[in-house]
Amino acid sequence: MSNTIQFGSITFPRNGVLASGILGVTGASMTRVAESGAGGITCKSISKVRRKGHPTPVIQAYEHGLVNAVGLSSIGVEDTMEELRHVRQNTDAVIIASIFSGNIDEFGETAALIDDKVCDAIEINISCPNVSDEFGLPFCANPQLSGQIVRRVCDNTKLPVLVKLSPNFPNIGILAKTCQDNGASGITAINTVGPGMLIDIHTFRPKVSNKRGGVSGPGILPVAIRCVYDIYNAVDIPIIGMGGVTTAEDAIQMIAAGATVYGVGTGVLYGGMEIFGNINEGIEKYLSEMNMKYGELIGAAHRF
Repeated sequence: MSNTIQFGSITFPRNGVLASGILGVTGASMTRVAESGAGGITCKSISKVRRKGHPTPVIQAYEHGLVNAVGLSSIGVEDTMEELRHVRQNTDAVIIASIFSGNIDEFGETAALIDDKVCDAIEINISCPNVSDEFGLPFCANPQLSGQIVRRVCDNTKLPVLVKLSPNFPNIGILAKTCQDNGASGITAINTVGPGMLIDIHTFRPKVSNKRGGVSGPGILPVAIRCVYDIYNAVDIPIIGMGGVTTAEDAIQMIAAGATVYGVGTGVLYGGMEIFGNINEGIEKYLSEMNMKYGELIGAAHRF
């Protein structure tokens, strides 16, 4: 397998992208992940200004993963850019700035503040609620609205724009195609599943303060693979496939489903920062045993 992977106009020095929300706050932690083998780093999703999240507890583990209700806390663009400068100065990893907002205008304003000398791409998190909507529905529940966000962000940056999609939309292929039609350079899939809930059987209270939270970890892998498969059928732009990846076999399935590179989020909590290096070694071994080139693996499941 070649050390570099072409993802549209972006060149990853090696496979594996750290998902947003996991070790993506400080420059030091993101740098350590890159040094441990990740080819790309996505910072924790950031808003235009500093924002508080939900009160603790915000994360609870269960047998097959996590329930997470951090609540989109953010240190804001300015402080995040400072942390990412540390990553830029100390690693060769691709740097992806994940952004979120409660309305379309602020998505564009936030994108305009992302330093293109520091970051290689912007990832739009459209799973956040639309606060301009009476019911606070996630943007991804409305393909037309999602497309408007993508267009607004593209109009406010020269960087490639990726869109992180939720598995909760009934037809994720339609959503991905709308994003591509409005200027997206790539897709990240998937975000967390749910929301889900865990209950303490002694107090009978939900285990996270927000009661509900996104579900991540090994348990969502089959959903993520199916979503990547459907997206690959719907678009021509590359995909970062993530959701439940903890092993080389998981990553290979993602790539065969259509991902150009794989991503890991909660998996870091299972395999440590070394998970990227271990998965990459496993992919190389697999390709050698199968006498395949990496490009032949991408979308291989669609040949049957």
